[in-house]
Amino acid sequence: MDDTSRLREGGRVADRRAAAQVLQADRPRTRAARRLRLRDASSALDRLTELAARLLAAPIAQLSLVDDVQVIVSSTGLPAGTVGAEQPLEASACTIAAADRVPYAVADAHADPRVSDLGPVAAGAVGAYLGAPLIDPEGQVVGVLCVVAPAPRPWSDTDVATLRQLAAAAMTELELAALRTEYESDRLRWGLAIDAAGIGTFDWDLRTGELVWDARLIEMFGYDADDFGGTIEAFNDRVHPDDLPRVTDALQASIATRGDYQAEYRVVWPGGETRWVQARGRTLSDDDGAAARVLGAAYDTTAERAAGMRVTRVLEAMPAGFYSLDRAWRFTHVNAEAERLLGRSREELLGQELWTAFPAALDSAFEESYRAAVRTGTPVQFDAYYPAPLDGWYELRAWPSPEGLSVYFLEVTERRRVQDRAERGAQRLALLAQVSAELAGALDAQTATAHLPRLVVPALADWCIVTVVDPDGRPRDVGHWHADPAARPLLERYVALRLDAMPATAPLMRALLTGEAVMERAESVLDLLGDGEARDLLGALAPESAIALPLRGRDRTLGVMTLYFRRGWAPREEDLATAQDVADRAGLALDNARLYGQQQALAEGLQRSLLTEPPEPDHAEIAVRYLPAAEAARVGGDWYDAFLQPGGATMLVIGDVVGHDTEAAAAMGQLRGLLRGIATYSDAGPGEVLRGLDASMALLQTRVLATATVARFEQTDDERRRGVTRMRWANAGHLPPLVTNPDGSVAELASWRGDLLLGVDPEARREESVVTLDRGATVLLFTDGLIERRDADLDAGMARLRETLRELADRPLQELLDEVLERLVDGRPEDDVALVAVRLHRQDRPRPAVAGPNRVPDVVPEDPAGPPRR
Repeated sequence: MDDTSRLREGGRVADRRAAAQVLQADRPRTRAARRLRLRDASSALDRLTELAARLLAAPIAQLSLVDDVQVIVSSTGLPAGTVGAEQPLEASACTIAAADRVPYAVADAHADPRVSDLGPVAAGAVGAYLGAPLIDPEGQVVGVLCVVAPAPRPWSDTDVATLRQLAAAAMTELELAALRTEYESDRLRWGLAIDAAGIGTFDWDLRTGELVWDARLIEMFGYDADDFGGTIEAFNDRVHPDDLPRVTDALQASIATRGDYQAEYRVVWPGGETRWVQARGRTLSDDDGAAARVLGAAYDTTAERAAGMRVTRVLEAMPAGFYSLDRAWRFTHVNAEAERLLGRSREELLGQELWTAFPAALDSAFEESYRAAVRTGTPVQFDAYYPAPLDGWYELRAWPSPEGLSVYFLEVTERRRVQDRAERGAQRLALLAQVSAELAGALDAQTATAHLPRLVVPALADWCIVTVVDPDGRPRDVGHWHADPAARPLLERYVALRLDAMPATAPLMRALLTGEAVMERAESVLDLLGDGEARDLLGALAPESAIALPLRGRDRTLGVMTLYFRRGWAPREEDLATAQDVADRAGLALDNARLYGQQQALAEGLQRSLLTEPPEPDHAEIAVRYLPAAEAARVGGDWYDAFLQPGGATMLVIGDVVGHDTEAAAAMGQLRGLLRGIATYSDAGPGEVLRGLDASMALLQTRVLATATVARFEQTDDERRRGVTRMRWANAGHLPPLVTNPDGSVAELASWRGDLLLGVDPEARREESVVTLDRGATVLLFTDGLIERRDADLDAGMARLRETLRELADRPLQELLDEVLERLVDGRPEDDVALVAVRLHRQDRPRPAVAGPNRVPDVVPEDPAGPPRR
């Protein structure tokens, strides 16, 4: 039975008390949990807990160990002091997940009788819960990783699979911490054993006369660090007078022959105490062949001088393997632990050459490191793998000596296995996090999906192709990548040809049709392809197998991610699970983009339908633009309007309802219609139109806030003869109009003052301003999306707009608006942008052709005595 089926059945345990009894009766699991070392794993557990909250979009995540009680060891989103807290098993939802041994999902905690009585649920802090047990390699449950949401929410199969992978990674980190502690203990005992042997080292530089002893040797000769002179005389002063000639001769012979040095002698301490010391060393030559240094080691043999049993007993008792090699690489000593680790008795090994006994060591890290140690006289430390029959990883330390090489080693196969598993798990989780970040942050989900092959190769496959289904239902390859750069041109050509050559029974088509993963061997796919270039290219790429993973949306399959595996590479089960998770996330992103595109087109079409074409009165050219935001809400409350009043005056309006959603768009439609009705019926001026709109909003209980600017263009006969027009305008919290004069200068309108926003106070008095314009001037009304930036204030945006209008003053009006949008928002505004502009062409000449035809409602009279329609 899979986890999903168990979740549907509600688990094995009826309630928390029964679950607590199951856990408390499981004593071996309790002891296993207590043995785990948490200190070394704490940072890794914190990262996994944070990743769980991020990947599952939950504000709270927590990792707990369970034995007789529940102990919280890592959390995110919980108050300070939570980590380390204990609570009874029956007081936690995690108890059910631990006892049930499968993930436990609660979509609505208030409706689930197993958890509805918990304090956090009753208090409203927990609305949904998802927990996954941590199961160690022995099959024992040691803890639970869970995520919590404050409001009810469903948990998908993908959510369950993701949390289960994170729980497995957390268990791996706990295992690795326990093993790391165990190995550190072994190394400590190893070091203590070496210290117990009492071995000291010396280095005599024959060119300078400097004699260097380590602290153990200084103590062995009865000196301290301050009174040891660092010369051969200090050595001679302590050697027993009867032994000094013999020792001196041995040293001189070694120096003369560049050979080995060996001596056993007595050391007389200042208080008269005599100690026996065994020393061994060798003389090293410089580049010219002259004697340069004498290196060696010594140990106190007083207690067991005759048999030399002390070092032997220490080596035999060591928890690490030990063997020594002579200068011909023959075994000279093998301790009991080495016999066990090497699977050979010391009788078999003593006297045998290392390379004969273990031939796989040749041309490997073993030979390279051993020979380097002997050549340089420097100890080495390294990890290396030895194949069958040992088939294991070893941590080794090798010390060169005049006699040959001493090697201490530990088997670390299990540590490497757990470490490799932890690294693979971390890589998979990092891949999921990267995929989630790219899909969430991309404006174009299809482009982000096309990038997936570069993320999953080579972590999950040798090469990859991503296919998406176009709106017309045809599959199209959008991305591909190969781990081998030399094979990428072949893959690119294969991608260009394969869909046309692929029959309906191919794995890709079956995955698209069924929505299920399809795995197939390459030979079968080659048989399906007819003779031709596509078949030849697939043969040249030479995969052994492939798996087609559907990119599933909510109710349809939107594409396929096909992973290809080279010969000899069998994908791991956990890698395939991760790949399917990646495919599911990509499918959901594509589906969200599809639904968002539909809603966006509908909303934008609705809003555009509310923004009508302007009239074109005599000698006045009006142009409008509306540009929705490039991101997030594509529908908002920005609007423009242009119409004629009954007396023939032209009125322009720009407005912005506070908010960016469908409610704002609906409110915009209401306010625009109200303002139009008031202005076109009453023939009132801008201030009175805004006052009437405010009063209507209060009466109709239109509870929104909005800004608006209304401008009316008027002209008397005298003004017509002088070639000027008056603009009367009123402002309700909106940005003022900008006027570009015929000479290209931009009017500042320094006297403007914005009144209260619409919807604040229906009794507010609306003031009007009047400016006289020369014919040939252009007036621009706009919303703040044109000049507003996240990284700059409105004043900087206004300065850019004024400069742009100055540069474009001689352009035709339609071209001017297009260029303004291009320069200020690059065609992709952060907020909605609405523009309405009027250019007052000269009236002493015909209406210019660039202004288009004259369009005026028939009901508006052309009264020579009255104000012209301007």
